[in-house]
Amino acid sequence: MQLLKDKVIQEGIVLSEQVLKVDSFLNHQMDPVLMKEVGKEFIRRFEGENITRVLTIESSGIAPGIMTALELNVPLIFARKQKSLTLTEDILVEKVYSFTKQETNEITVAKKFMQPGDRVLIIDDFLANGEAAFGLARIVEQVGAEVVGIGIVIEKAFQPGGRLLKEAGYRVESLVRIGALSDGQVTFADEEVTI
Repeated sequence: MQLLKDKVIQEGIVLSEQVLKVDSFLNHQMDPVLMKEVGKEFIRRFEGENITRVLTIESSGIAPGIMTALELNVPLIFARKQKSLTLTEDILVEKVYSFTKQETNEITVAKKFMQPGDRVLIIDDFLANGEAAFGLARIVEQVGAEVVGIGIVIEKAFQPGGRLLKEAGYRVESLVRIGALSDGQVTFADEEVTI
């Protein structure tokens, strides 16, 4: 997705060989025009899947998730990382390790928002090791719903998440795939040119 690549080139900041900071358009401040286009691109890629729910994890997955759900005219569910006084019973819980935050969170979703037979599209902002996507997929499968695919805004293709998810049988569509982060530069996985 060229628009997203352009944003990564213009505004992304390489903090290390493992970390790309995109807080000016995705992880802190969000670019709504870009998020709308991200939603449209996910719809194009998952066309014909008869999706009934979109599932993401708070908080950076919410913007691309809501734009995708809006385009599909289906509900967006986001898994909560923080305990809530109102979310105490009939919940689905999974442990997820965050590569960026270097911590494990228990993510929760209320059972009432997903039914057996639902066709769920998982959306997330980043894919590194696949922990968040696997945790969300386990939640979907706990209720007897089906994961029709996993849409990722930015995949760090040099980390194993994409490969592991595909090996587990999931369809993964990443809008941008990064091959390397080195010397303050981004190299996209589908190009040999370093930007």
